[in-house]
Amino acid sequence: MDSTSVENRGGGGPSPTLSPESMSFLREGISLVLSRWTALQMAVENEWGGRDSRRKADELADSIFSWFVQSKAPLYIDDLESMIDESMVVSFNTEIEDGSVEEVAEELMIMHEDCLKGSYEPIQKLREAGPRTNAVSQSRQMINDNEDESTEEEVEDMMADDAEPKEMDMDPSKPSKAMPDEEGWSVVAPRRSRGTK
Repeated sequence: MDSTSVENRGGGGPSPTLSPESMSFLREGISLVLSRWTALQMAVENEWGGRDSRRKADELADSIFSWFVQSKAPLYIDDLESMIDESMVVSFNTEIEDGSVEEVAEELMIMHEDCLKGSYEPIQKLREAGPRTNAVSQSRQMINDNEDESTEEEVEDMMADDAEPKEMDMDPSKPSKAMPDEEGWSVVAPRRSRGTK
């Protein structure tokens, strides 16, 4: 069995073939992996590939399945990564730079090797877990949360900026001179607080 997986990784021999049962599991596994890939699901939901974004995602799954099943040459993960990456650029006008293309490709390569060995347990676990449909909304929530945090920080910074002139020690009897700091900027008190303290 070990020699099969070595050959499959590019050891020089032809790729082993899948049984009809293995093909069925592999097709399902590819769909499950892609349904859990946040980048692809965001592209589909936001129609980055146009109105037929869902069809383009299905075509990607079909292309990956065909690549595994029809290839007579040894299968290399770099080729799979390139295919997925190119599909995202061409179909969805999206460049994925978060490392998820490599993760998806690795998961699919391992799944293919498991199917060659007749091991379907990882696919069955994915099936039981179901598609991660809320991944997109969670990503959106994270983006919104980050925006809220930055907005709160900006408001706090603004409030701190507004408070600083009021906290300065202003003596109305002394003439107001703007003293430059070490960077050459001068701090001038706002007019409304001059002489009112």
